[in-house]
Amino acid sequence: MTDESPLKDNDRWLTRGVVGIGGASLLSDIGHEVPTALLPSFLTSTLGAPAVALGLIEGVADGFAGAARFAGGALADDPDRRRRTAVGGYAATAVLSSLIGITSAAWQVGVLRAAAWSARGLRVPARNALLADIVPAGSYGKAYGFERMMDNLGAILGPLLALGLVATVGTRTAILISVIPGLFAAVAIVYAIRAARQHRSQKRQPIRIQIRPVMSGQLGRLFVGISAFEVGNVAATLLILRATEILTPHHGQDEAISTALGLYLFYNLIAAVASLGGGRLADRRGALLVLTAGVACFGLAYGGLAFTDATIAILAVWFGLAGLAIGFVETAENAAVAALAPIEIRGSAFGAMATVQSLGNFAASAVAGLVWTAVSPQAAFLYLVGWMVIALIALTATAFRNSNHVD
Repeated sequence: MTDESPLKDNDRWLTRGVVGIGGASLLSDIGHEVPTALLPSFLTSTLGAPAVALGLIEGVADGFAGAARFAGGALADDPDRRRRTAVGGYAATAVLSSLIGITSAAWQVGVLRAAAWSARGLRVPARNALLADIVPAGSYGKAYGFERMMDNLGAILGPLLALGLVATVGTRTAILISVIPGLFAAVAIVYAIRAARQHRSQKRQPIRIQIRPVMSGQLGRLFVGISAFEVGNVAATLLILRATEILTPHHGQDEAISTALGLYLFYNLIAAVASLGGGRLADRRGALLVLTAGVACFGLAYGGLAFTDATIAILAVWFGLAGLAIGFVETAENAAVAALAPIEIRGSAFGAMATVQSLGNFAASAVAGLVWTAVSPQAAFLYLVGWMVIALIALTATAFRNSNHVD
C-alpha cells in the first residue's frame, strides 16, 4: 500500500481513505434505504402479507444485526481481517437486500432481510476500526463526523430515489436496482483500503470475544454512559408517529403524514450538518463534551415532544434538536471509543458499542411503545427523558473521574 496524500493541505484528515469510507456509507445507505422504504408496501400490496409480517421481519432482522455486530467486533480486532470483513459486508448487504425484489413469499423476504442485516452488522465494527487506522488521533472527531454526515445524507437520498424508481420502473425492479449503489459502496471501501497508509506492524490477532478489556478503565466507564443513553434512544419512527398524531386533528391524516415525513427529512438534514460540526468540536473540546451535549439535546427534544402542540414550527424545533442530538452523539461515541480503545482491542470495542446500540435501541422502542399504548404518549417521552437524565449523570461522573484518575 502507498501513502495517501491529503486532498487539501489544511485538511490533512480528509484523505482519500476517509473520503472512500464516507462514500461507502453514503452509497450503501442509498442502496439499502430503497428496499427499506418500499418494504411495507411490497409485503402488504405485492405479496399480500398481513401487517404483522413487517414487524416480525424487522424484529428478527434487527436481532440478527445485533448479534452480528458483536461477532464483527472480534473479527475486526485484526487489521487484515477487518478489511476483508468490511468489503464482504458491504457487497453482501447490497446483493441480499436487492434480491428481495424477486421473492414471492413473506418468509423469503424475512430470510433475505435477516441475512442482509447480519452482513450489515458484521461490517460496522470493521468500518469504524478501519477509519481509526487511517486518521491521526487528533482528527477522530472530524473523520467520524464526515462518515456520519455521509450516512445521514444517504438516509435522505435513498427514500427519494425509491420514490422516483417506483414511479418509473415499479416496486420489484426498484428493489433490484438498489444493488447498484450498494456494490459501488463495496468498491469505495476497496478504494479506501488501497489509498490508506500501511498500518503499523501488529501481531495477527486471534478471533476471540474480548469483554473484560473493553469494560475496564476509562473505556468501561464511558460504556456505562453510552449504555444508559442507548436504552433511551428511541427509533425515529416514534418521533414521526408522535408528530402525525399531534397534527392529524388539525390538518387531516394525509397532510399530517406528509408533514411528519417532511419533519423527518429535516431531522436527517440537521443530523448530517451536526455530524461534521460535532466532529470538529470533539477534536477541539473533547468527544465526551460533545456526547454529553448531544444527550442533553435529546432530553430537551423528548420533553418538548411530550407536551408540544400542533404548531408545525414548534414541532420543527424538536425534530431539529433531535437531529442535532443524533449527529453529535453518533460522532462523539465513535471518536471517544477510537481514542480510548487500545489498538489490539479496537475492533472488539466498536463491536461492543454497536451491540449496545442495537439492543438498547430495541429496548427503548419496545418499552416506549408499551408505555405509549398502556398510559399515554406523554408518559412514553417522559420515560425517555428519564434515561437521558441518567445518561447525563453517568457521563458527567465519567468526565470527573477521567480528569482525576490515572488508570
